[in-house]
Amino acid sequence: MSKTDGSAVSIDLSAIEALSGTLGGSILTASSDGYDEARVFWNAMIDKRPGMIVQCTSTDDVSKVVAFARAHALLVSIRGGGHNIAGKSLSDGGMLIDLSGMTGVSVDAGAKTAVVGPGATLADLDAATQAHGLITPTGINSTTGVAGLTLGGGFGWTSRTLGLTIDNLISAEMVTAEGELVTASASDNADLFWGLRGGGGNFGVVTSFKFQLHEVGPEVLSGLIVHPFSEAKAVLAQYNEYIANVPDEVTVWLVARLAPPLPFLPEQVHGTPVLVIAAMYTGDMAAGEEALKPLRAIGNPIADVIGPHPFAGWQQAFDPLLTPGLRNYWKTHYFMELSEGWMDALVAAIGTLPSPHTEIFIGQLGGAVSRVAADATAFGDRSFKFVMNVHGRWETAGEDDAAIGWCRGVYESMAQYSTGGAYMNFLTEEESARVENVYGENYERLVELKRKFDPTNFFRVNQNIDPS
Repeated sequence: MSKTDGSAVSIDLSAIEALSGTLGGSILTASSDGYDEARVFWNAMIDKRPGMIVQCTSTDDVSKVVAFARAHALLVSIRGGGHNIAGKSLSDGGMLIDLSGMTGVSVDAGAKTAVVGPGATLADLDAATQAHGLITPTGINSTTGVAGLTLGGGFGWTSRTLGLTIDNLISAEMVTAEGELVTASASDNADLFWGLRGGGGNFGVVTSFKFQLHEVGPEVLSGLIVHPFSEAKAVLAQYNEYIANVPDEVTVWLVARLAPPLPFLPEQVHGTPVLVIAAMYTGDMAAGEEALKPLRAIGNPIADVIGPHPFAGWQQAFDPLLTPGLRNYWKTHYFMELSEGWMDALVAAIGTLPSPHTEIFIGQLGGAVSRVAADATAFGDRSFKFVMNVHGRWETAGEDDAAIGWCRGVYESMAQYSTGGAYMNFLTEEESARVENVYGENYERLVELKRKFDPTNFFRVNQNIDPS
């Protein structure tokens, strides 16, 4: 197996069996049934073979596994319940601490709180909270893992009204590099609580999250407006005018891609370039109808399917575009505005899409997100208004060079319009050099926190904050 210093070590089978006998979960090695299934990754570009996969079922399991790994100086990675574009939740030869079975969600409807396991997905969380007409602001796809989303910040449809996911985190339980369980909150280990809110998996293994919940749903006004890409610049110009003065309850995102074969789109449109406007109103349905009316009057859309939808269903609307098994490569920027030059770059990019699965996503933020100070959480500067994900996605390894090259080209063409910042959860494996820049003035404080809780950089298979 791989050690933290890069060398290899053999672990006696008796030691593995002894550890296994103390766990509620299972240990898999390369010769175990189910090993290959357990290491399969959402992003098919990631093909790594851990030396050992430990499928934990409890915080006690995690504590024992971390202590074992520490005693043998094993390289450790942590896997929650979701995607991880960078593949940082796997390592060749190391120990994978697999939390994907810890999916429990416990809701206290009276207190409007939820305690969530580290293997839960947004679908798990939504199902439990929407039974009470409650939510916490999370992400975009129901297959996303709650843990990774939260530790990187977390933004979604309700963030303009309710803030980032981390802004709604009340507390977290974490197993340290020494195998000890600690609680982080505003009153307990407040420095760690600050770091967990955006600092990723650098400080330990979070085994439980407690969130504040809010009344939203079970139905919301939401849906898509699809425009032909030939009208993209005119639509974008009017979009800019519209969002300049919308209330926080309005969230309008953009997706530029080839039209998928959606049932509400005419067949002749399938496979042609389109600009998709995705909108949601967080609040009263009638007020939402009025607020979205000017948006729906823009241009000559191919389709407009905005209407009342179950919130949990709307959270799943884009899931078919993120199914596992395809190859994925992302590039990300923050923007303060969508300028005319930026629009020209977008139009040029969509004219050369490398795959029908590839898209460019632009999320509108601001609102409650930007009213939290940059130093209040590890997440950092929140003054940006838009986040872009150049979402490269294709089927075969033979397409890699062209698809990756296209993504990098789009990223470079739009760099001049960027703030220089980026969303940590969208960074790929090759972008470790951007980590310090992403955290900005918070980086040195994160380094000091890393020195306190993980001075040997035991948790290093992540977008790493190096304590040295």
